[in-house]
Amino acid sequence: MYYSTFLKVCARYAKSMQDAEQLLNDGFLKIFTQAEQYKNTGSFGGWMQRIMVNTCLDYLRGTSLKEEMHMHSNSIPAEESNISVNNDAIESMDFRELVKIIQSLPAMTRTVFNLFVFDGYNHKEISEQLTISEGTSSWHVHQARNMLQKRIKNSDHQKVTYEAKRI
Repeated sequence: MYYSTFLKVCARYAKSMQDAEQLLNDGFLKIFTQAEQYKNTGSFGGWMQRIMVNTCLDYLRGTSLKEEMHMHSNSIPAEESNISVNNDAIESMDFRELVKIIQSLPAMTRTVFNLFVFDGYNHKEISEQLTISEGTSSWHVHQARNMLQKRIKNSDHQKVTYEAKRI
């Protein structure tokens, strides 16, 4: 029942779909082995999603997320903040295309973006989870948005070019 929903959660954090499937399996294993810890407060689906997100965060912590953060934060040029993306471009993308673009973000930026945008964490909670400052968390969300806007815009441009060639 929750397979596809949680696979999407894991795919947002993983580098590849193969990693996402492994995270999904690990998360379900934790859910099954910790089911007695559910206290019937809140929804069971929400409790399971929290375990999935924490499984993804544990995975990322184990894959030297901090090293990647330092490598990419110095190598990413400052982006312009007034980039806009046509909403039709996003609506015409399928889930796999959007996940590929999100997966192409640097690991720390992708993680902070996912926690903030999709999982509803605030910058204080993210800073505590990942042991970074709130300002750094905010910076990563800003960077992710700029990078995603550029990549979606480029993706839309490539589709238009391809469609024009087909006609």
